[in-house]
Amino acid sequence: MDYLYSLYIEFLNKFNLPFHLGDFIAMVSFPLLPFCIVAAALIVIVIFLVLMERKVLAFFTQRKGPNRVGPWGLFQTISDAIKLLCKENITPTGAEKFMFNLAPLLAFVPVMVVWGLIPFSSEFDFMSYSVSALLFVTIASIPILGILLAGYASNNKYSLIGSVRAVAQAISYELPLIFVLLSVVVLSSSLNLKQIVLAQISAYPICGWFIFPAFLGFLIVFICSIAELNRCPFDLPEAESELVSGYNTEYSGMKFAFFFLAEYAMMFIMCAFIATLFLGGFLSPFGFYLSEKLISNEFWSNVFVYFEQVFWIFLKTFFLIYCMMLVRATLPRLKTHQLTGFAWKVLLPLSFLNLLIVCLIKGVA
Repeated sequence: MDYLYSLYIEFLNKFNLPFHLGDFIAMVSFPLLPFCIVAAALIVIVIFLVLMERKVLAFFTQRKGPNRVGPWGLFQTISDAIKLLCKENITPTGAEKFMFNLAPLLAFVPVMVVWGLIPFSSEFDFMSYSVSALLFVTIASIPILGILLAGYASNNKYSLIGSVRAVAQAISYELPLIFVLLSVVVLSSSLNLKQIVLAQISAYPICGWFIFPAFLGFLIVFICSIAELNRCPFDLPEAESELVSGYNTEYSGMKFAFFFLAEYAMMFIMCAFIATLFLGGFLSPFGFYLSEKLISNEFWSNVFVYFEQVFWIFLKTFFLIYCMMLVRATLPRLKTHQLTGFAWKVLLPLSFLNLLIVCLIKGVA
């Protein structure tokens, strides 16, 4: 954000605006600006992702999908959101009311935090820490506590079974993800997500991306992300045929919307995390930025470079999201013993193998 602040000061100089007024505006707006950007982007992206998934699944199952509300059904998701906002929030009589109401917030609030850890460009990194990658994995695992709390507080056996399944699933798939993250740290020599992206810069476009030396790790993290998100074929916590939606069975209205919002927002941010680790993050696949070539004015060229960086990481993220939707359209749900066995017997040994291969490559290099 330092460069943005310098652009702001340059703007004040250009129009002869007083610095004390500029400092006051910066003091008020700069702390709030990142949060407002994240909040607005989260809502818009979730609305788009819901519509995108319904359209993609409809295409693969030879259906039309939403096509009545608005042109091409574009307003269907908005109408669904309004419906959820207008529904009554019901708390079951036998539920633990405080924990029942706390669970949706515990599942949603951490998602807002981890959005700020992803470097969407070289300057749009709202929270940059030396251990931001480890902090991301830690905070991203907090929503599972909200799911556990929701199942326990609902006083419903189906909800409790769903929440316990979610916890067992999260524990199983966290370990392979951590070991793959360790291999990325070996390649980049840093736990800072921006430094991990910058470590993928190469004289040859794309060749510096970590997906090539750690392709096995990329597949492991992608699979673990699907499991962390409780998406098919790892959607046992929400198995409709067995648990009638599992941990959120007793929730309605805005409380249910919090779980729904958190799930799709986390899907976007997990794919952005994978793109940051393995696909060069905000780096251009051409080795240069088009804005630098197309815009002659140096000032506007520097400004549009950062927006182009946001475009590249969004493009990579939506490609990974599309792949996740394809998985949902093609694979059936696993059984419980298959799900946990696959994590402990297959992914965990493969994560060790990936770490060994990366260490050998790093040693030779």
